[in-house]
Amino acid sequence: MNLLSVKIIRSAFDESESTLPEDMHPVLKRVFAARGITSESELALGLDRLLPVNMLSGADAAAVLLHQVIAAGGSILIVGDFDTDGATSCALAVRALKMMGAKRVGYLVPNRFGFGYGLSPAIVAEALKQNPDLLVTVDNGISSIEGVAAAVAAGVPVLVTDHHLPGDELPAAAVVVNPQLPDDRFPSKNLAGVGVIFYVMLALRAHLRSLDWFSQNSLPEPNLAELLDLVALGTVADVVPLDHNNRIMVHQGLQRIRAGRGCVGITALIEVAKRSRSQLAATDLGFAVAPRLNAAGRLDDMSLGIECLLTDNPQAARTMARQLDELNHSRRHIEGEMVDQAMAGLSDILEQEESELPIGLCIYRPEWHQGVVGILASRIREHFHRPVIGFAPAQDGLIKGSARSVPGLHLRDLLAEIDLKYPGMIVRFGGHAMAAGLTLHEDQFERFSQAFDRETQRHLGAADLFGIIHSDGVLKPEEFTLELAELLRRASPWGQGFLEPRFDGEFSIQKRQIVGKRHLKLELLPEGAADSIIAIAFNQTEMFPDCDKIYLTYRLDINRFRGASTVQLVVENIQVADD
Repeated sequence: MNLLSVKIIRSAFDESESTLPEDMHPVLKRVFAARGITSESELALGLDRLLPVNMLSGADAAAVLLHQVIAAGGSILIVGDFDTDGATSCALAVRALKMMGAKRVGYLVPNRFGFGYGLSPAIVAEALKQNPDLLVTVDNGISSIEGVAAAVAAGVPVLVTDHHLPGDELPAAAVVVNPQLPDDRFPSKNLAGVGVIFYVMLALRAHLRSLDWFSQNSLPEPNLAELLDLVALGTVADVVPLDHNNRIMVHQGLQRIRAGRGCVGITALIEVAKRSRSQLAATDLGFAVAPRLNAAGRLDDMSLGIECLLTDNPQAARTMARQLDELNHSRRHIEGEMVDQAMAGLSDILEQEESELPIGLCIYRPEWHQGVVGILASRIREHFHRPVIGFAPAQDGLIKGSARSVPGLHLRDLLAEIDLKYPGMIVRFGGHAMAAGLTLHEDQFERFSQAFDRETQRHLGAADLFGIIHSDGVLKPEEFTLELAELLRRASPWGQGFLEPRFDGEFSIQKRQIVGKRHLKLELLPEGAADSIIAIAFNQTEMFPDCDKIYLTYRLDINRFRGASTVQLVVENIQVADD
């Protein structure tokens, strides 16, 4: 299967508009300029540059509510989610509340397979068995209309903290904190769930400080910066845009981890992932640490991941980290089989006479695992650059889908349009512009697939089906250095909306080999260079062209092996070079 065509767009750089330091490496200067950074002040990532907490609507009211329950000796139950953002949000809430003097704090995280997402009535029934005085949702709750109503009817108030897009109706919670609310004036709409609860805890500390709470209760005033390792991990894992505010929190969290001041659970996960704690970058959080936490929620129970983040016992953390690592190996095996099955099925579609691949693509097999279909949808989207929804069976004749979009299509809004046009076809849905989840009755799959394709075609044209790769230009032969790779890696937290630097160029192939069944290791000679360089192309064996020269887009990276560090390229796209 060949990857659909891509367009490489090189960033423009006007030196006259930049006031960045003259001694800054020219490659780094153009990288920052391409991301809208033209002055040194925009690179400042100190905590004093964080947006004020009083700008986040509902945060102050949440602080008052939490104080009332804590002062009364009440029980607070955190209701989390089963991904890394949910796990870090839950761990942060539990840790912070205890630091503030709360004596009775617990958590409950829905099992993906038994309860599904969010504060459902079934989860409320489970929560009520613990006799809570307050339910606090983290990374969920904004669409939990029925669940919040069930809790309120039972006499238990709910504090909703979330970052997902709200629907037309808001839950009847005591307080809702969500930067996505229509009347919220918080300048950054990109907080992850863990960022929202962090801001709520900042507001609580400020409220308690104004009441002289800490001295009256002989408590040390907590340094909430100690929790920024959790904020960094959850923010990167949830792939929210790294605007300036998020970059500050991720940078500060990374600094704590590198200095050995992160929680022992994150340290243990870094160890089992065989990454260097002192050299850790945001990409390591996203591609090494987060998948191991996510594996618990995908295949088993996220409580294991949360306990790993809550423990202060290094040995216990290592034991749980090894369990999470084993789950991640299982997840990767399941994912590999599902990708092979999906690609084989799509090959059949493409080989049919006069057939065309749907613009909006839905895939489903009854033997698939619902904890892995989101990863599958991402992989298929990367191959065909079009919106994909992967479905797997749930209970009682239902199937659950995980959707991934492309630029130009707002997934949650599209699902809302389909729900309005075809009432009752979708059981429930929610999510963001680029990722969403939904539930259907299995017998509605074909009908929904057709509707999804039709509605997608209304929003996307042929030009939208080209993969767009933004490049920071061509590197000169003398710029393929370990020093530049280190500089780029540590220059700033890179991620969604503040993409890690990538470059393009032509290379001659000196050697090639398949490693790990799905990956390519290449020895390449850059155009105009005398020395070759090693490159790794993950999951691209089936797309490799049969030629001697290739045109790549790639990241300049570092391979650390047995104490030695060497520069290497991480290939993102391969095309046949023009003659």
